[in-house]
Amino acid sequence: MAGWFKAQYTIAADNIKEAQERAFDICVEQTVEFPYSLIKKKSIRDNIVGKIKNLKQVSKGYFSADILFPSAAAGSELSQMLNVLFGNISIKPGIRLERFDLTPGMALCFKGPRFGAEGIKKITWNKKRPLVCSALKPMGLSAKELSVLAYKFAIGGIDIIKDDHGLADQKFSPFNERVKRCAEAVRKANKETGFNTLYMPNVTADGSETLKRARFAASCGAGAVIISGALSGFASILEASRDNKVNVPVFFHPAFAGSFTSCKNSGISHYALYGQLTRLSGADAAIFPNYGGRFSFSKEECKSIVKGCADKFGKAKAILPAPGGGMTVERASELKSFYGNDAVFLIGGGLFKHSDNITKSVRDFIGCLK
Repeated sequence: MAGWFKAQYTIAADNIKEAQERAFDICVEQTVEFPYSLIKKKSIRDNIVGKIKNLKQVSKGYFSADILFPSAAAGSELSQMLNVLFGNISIKPGIRLERFDLTPGMALCFKGPRFGAEGIKKITWNKKRPLVCSALKPMGLSAKELSVLAYKFAIGGIDIIKDDHGLADQKFSPFNERVKRCAEAVRKANKETGFNTLYMPNVTADGSETLKRARFAASCGAGAVIISGALSGFASILEASRDNKVNVPVFFHPAFAGSFTSCKNSGISHYALYGQLTRLSGADAAIFPNYGGRFSFSKEECKSIVKGCADKFGKAKAILPAPGGGMTVERASELKSFYGNDAVFLIGGGLFKHSDNITKSVRDFIGCLK
């Protein structure tokens, strides 16, 4: 159907009749949110209310439903698009958004990331191994101390240095001072090494402050920015990714997004959240918990994220999956075998534990990836 886009849901139900009722409830709740029997206008019933395209049982107690929604209901705003996909029904248990597609018109409206995977690899001059990223931590260090650490990372040839996502605008490390100092430290190291290490500050903030901080970071020479989209809103990522005064890659951080995927029969699938929604919002890379670390993501879930980052999705460029947690120098070859070269490996504690010389740890880890 032209002008209609498809979303796939997993629905918990005891039988096909209940599944049919719940699927139809999604059709109505996500569009008109009005008793269907009271809708008198045929044009609304035919052109606005969602349609069940396919419904089948996939396992005991679970059904897969393909539902069509009119692109007119989603409009041209990301927030409304997300509202149609998983608005009111996110409050109801036993409904999980698995994946969705875009009409040609929606693909033109939501073009995805500015740089994508290839753009980031080009900026970092690296196309033959996974990129390596680490975080400035622990929280509590001063801006000056963090800049010294950034310099040591960069001297080791690391590809990306990010603010810890807990660094915002605290008194012990004010945002403006930290960004200026760290950007300068990385710039100094790059001149000495000939590398192009990127400094990526956390710009997540309240309302319009996120874009303001992203612009300031770019003006200071930051090579990328990171935004916790579940905290500041996915639209804040979109705004930063489209802004010509920012014009650097934007990374998605999963803080506050854990409950979206933690339940097996509710919420949003790993594929849809970390792959599709991050790309739709304009993120160039998606950070997520690696399998085998202190979080609960499985190999299968991580693999689904990798697919979501790379599968054809409208006109959106592929983005880089950025697994973090459980990364160690000893696991480097295993992780490269699992994720391939098109990834960003976010390693923190593993570098500090490997050696008390962080520059050496960076070089050792990169050496294991070549």
